[in-house]
Amino acid sequence: MNHPLNGIAPLPHLGVIRAEGEDAAKFLHGQLTQDFALLGLSEARLAAFCSAKGRMQASFVAFKRSHAEILLICSRDLLAQTLKRLSMFVLRAKVKLSDATDSTALCGVAGPALQALTTGPSRPWLCEALGEAHLVHLYPSDGMARALWVAPAGVAPPAGLALRHEDWLWGEVRSGVATVGQPIFEAFVPQMLNYESVGGVNFKKGCYPGQEVVARSQFRGTLKRRGYLVHGEAAMQAGQEIYAATDPGQPCGLVAQAAAAPSGGWDAIVSLQTASAQEALHLGQADGQPLTLLPLPYALLEDI
Repeated sequence: MNHPLNGIAPLPHLGVIRAEGEDAAKFLHGQLTQDFALLGLSEARLAAFCSAKGRMQASFVAFKRSHAEILLICSRDLLAQTLKRLSMFVLRAKVKLSDATDSTALCGVAGPALQALTTGPSRPWLCEALGEAHLVHLYPSDGMARALWVAPAGVAPPAGLALRHEDWLWGEVRSGVATVGQPIFEAFVPQMLNYESVGGVNFKKGCYPGQEVVARSQFRGTLKRRGYLVHGEAAMQAGQEIYAATDPGQPCGLVAQAAAAPSGGWDAIVSLQTASAQEALHLGQADGQPLTLLPLPYALLEDI
């Protein structure tokens, strides 16, 4: 049976913010959870934009298109408000922020279709230049390599099998790396979605909004919630609550991202209280549809 993650997929759920100017990297370094001061042309960054309380307001996959231009790929439903809030912090910095969605061609490439494009092994957050286009390698999904193909609008997308958008979304879930969208705006600090374990947080960099909360969560061992993968038969969507049968009065978790599984049912990235991870879990209410915990596709960093 062919693996469903093979081909080229449209990505209408994503948008692009452009940061251009000599201070672009310095500005983003001071706003996001990852290091942009040391970002080279051959690597990408996973990063979160947080509130002062350390809650994720957006997440990005970002890379340098040139030394003075950085593209940030995010959930399209949060783009306008994120651009507006980021712009409030520009002040005297020599950087211009803009919505580059319409001037950017973007698609997802997975499996053998990606192997036909790349010149070497795929590893997360590697950025490859392919003429006018860039390949940004992501975390794999069930062992299948995945990447974002990004180019100026008008550049012909790579040739390959058509991959359904729904199957790409399922691959995103199975990778265990969630994208922050409107339903989970300000719901989590980055570690509640395992961002520190998948390259989304740098604890050695300087200040950014929410930095003290994020650092305190890590260094004091106060993490009570983590990201997990689950499977259920009922349809799931971001923002739905999860309950443990042993505590029907209050939810123990929240769905962060969900997608229909090609073989049936639904898979989801959820953020759960770690104490409830071994309990019988249910969607929506304590006697709702049962959920099965799946193994994470990567190791979690131990609390420092």
